[in-house]
Amino acid sequence: MDIFHEAGMERLRAKSVSLTRYLEFLLGQKASPNFSIITPHEKERRGAQVSIRIRQKGRALCERLAQEGIVGDWREPDTFRVAPVPLYNSYQDVFRFVRRFAAAIG
Repeated sequence: MDIFHEAGMERLRAKSVSLTRYLEFLLGQKASPNFSIITPHEKERRGAQVSIRIRQKGRALCERLAQEGIVGDWREPDTFRVAPVPLYNSYQDVFRFVRRFAAAIG
């Protein structure tokens, strides 16, 4: 808890909002009929994650990314949740995720 206190919840929330906004932006640049973002755009409604609806073979995609070290959360029937954690994820991590995600989904 000391590290949360030291970082400050306001700063952590601000970085979380910024990371998820960046994730949403990058995914939007990779627009594809194979996926869509279903998380609300408004930061007050989004929380600290982005939910991506995968049109086909989503579980297999999630498992493939997990083998590459990318941790996400698969929700049946078709949703992959990604949550960049402000305490230890960087903007570079988000960029790398989107690059791997886009390559995997085609």
